[in-house]
Amino acid sequence: MSAPPPVPDTASRRTELDTLRVCVVLGLVFFHAALVFSPDDDFYVKNAETTGVVTVLAGFGVVWAMPMLFLVAGLGSRHSIRRRGPARFTRERLLRLGVPLVLGTLVLCPLPQWLRLRAADAGYDEPYWRFWPRFLTVRPDPADFPFVLDGEHFETGHLWFVVLLLTFSLLLAPVAAPLAAWAERAAPALERRPALLLLPALPPTAINAFLGMEEGFAGWNRWAYLVFFVAGYTFADDPRVRAALRRLAVPAGICGLVLFGGTAPGFLGLDDPFTDRSAFAWATRGLFGLAGWCWVVALLGLLDRPRPARRPSRALVYLGVAALPVYVLHQPVVVALAYGVVGLPGPIAVKYALIVAGSLVVILALYEGLVRHTRPTRFLFGMRAAPPAGTAP
Repeated sequence: MSAPPPVPDTASRRTELDTLRVCVVLGLVFFHAALVFSPDDDFYVKNAETTGVVTVLAGFGVVWAMPMLFLVAGLGSRHSIRRRGPARFTRERLLRLGVPLVLGTLVLCPLPQWLRLRAADAGYDEPYWRFWPRFLTVRPDPADFPFVLDGEHFETGHLWFVVLLLTFSLLLAPVAAPLAAWAERAAPALERRPALLLLPALPPTAINAFLGMEEGFAGWNRWAYLVFFVAGYTFADDPRVRAALRRLAVPAGICGLVLFGGTAPGFLGLDDPFTDRSAFAWATRGLFGLAGWCWVVALLGLLDRPRPARRPSRALVYLGVAALPVYVLHQPVVVALAYGVVGLPGPIAVKYALIVAGSLVVILALYEGLVRHTRPTRFLFGMRAAPPAGTAP
């Protein structure tokens, strides 16, 4: 049976979600810079002085930020499949995600690992050009799917998001049509009973609780993100569901705050709340999953408010186009800046400000100077060809 022809995408641009996506991507600079001063996380470079305040503040971010990024990516996939159809969507994602994934793995990911070794051992003096081939010495590891390569020093690092997003996109394409049809049938019931929108919280809650949370994936189990991605594809832009989300936003936000507060005894009291097999740990991880879903629902509803039709700001357009290159570039830059800053005298607040400000300047300079203006570099970083002069970037 042949695939249906692509449907023109006439949906209006969700500028509030574009803004949220940009904020999450730029917020990762603040988040990863903060991990330099966290007493708990095994980040590449650590300051001698740390503070537990980072752990608490980071928790407020990880509970919703990356789930929201996957949900917005799922919504974008809905529009892309409407325009292109599943086959062209698959080819487009292989190029726009696969190419920067390969580039980042070969060129960017080795640097943080090399700096980790230098930061941990003052006597380590192996030059980068010798470490690089050791980083790329890998063996198959299908048991860790979709991270199917492993090695003594190899890692995908921050590009785990790109690996998962590409995997989810490829899994989505064959079932996109039946999923969309099912969502169409379910939308009227969700409009009548907004509380039904809390039911999709059960899968990520169970996944987190019983499969365990993964520190390397921003605290969530990798497969919990698939639920947010599919939710973005199926429901997030249906006008009936959007109306239900607006009605549910405030109670969902309050529930999210209460549930997140309920995780504190477990995360602060257990030795390893991410993987412990006790009932207390299961409950803690389950509450975290429920809180994350509630906060995503609340944000979708609270931000979706009537506003005058107007063109998005030039800054939003610029940063929206830059989001994927900025994501690919950000962590090596943050780690390199942190490596230079942690040895300086001064309080945590000053060092943190130096890392964040310096990283933002360097990342945007690299994007503007090396990525944005040539067709080959745009292709390598997953960007479309530059628009004609005088149009949005």
